[in-house]
Amino acid sequence: MPVCDTQRAWLQLGHEPLDLNAIHAHLADPAAGGEVVFTGSVRNHHEGRRVHALTYEAYPEMALAEFGRIAEAIAARWEVQRVVLHHRLGYLTVGEACVVVGVSAAHRQEAFEAARYGIDRLKREAPIWKREHFEGGEAWVTNCSGCH
Repeated sequence: MPVCDTQRAWLQLGHEPLDLNAIHAHLADPAAGGEVVFTGSVRNHHEGRRVHALTYEAYPEMALAEFGRIAEAIAARWEVQRVVLHHRLGYLTVGEACVVVGVSAAHRQEAFEAARYGIDRLKREAPIWKREHFEGGEAWVTNCSGCH
């Protein structure tokens, strides 16, 4: 599992379930008055079709490099204490957490804005693909603008 763990940013991509307790512990900082954690989960539908699972694949080295660029952009734009960007790979069923973006900052507004920026950019730019397992078939989907 490729992991980059520094004091300010914890970037992870792997097959293990996401550990929300460890993520909250990493984000804790005495200078932080606000902590925002976005957790994306596998839902049971997409565009009117029933989904029973997703499979995520990635180009790990490129994805972690992009996670690093996102964390650096967050730190350059907002005064944050900590950043977490984690994404799962492999087969996930409905209800399982697939992505977590967390930010701690002195103020809640910065934490909310930075977390929103982080998830939006991760979904748009990280080389991560998902296969949606529908009732009656499958389909590959990506939002990554640089992956097509």
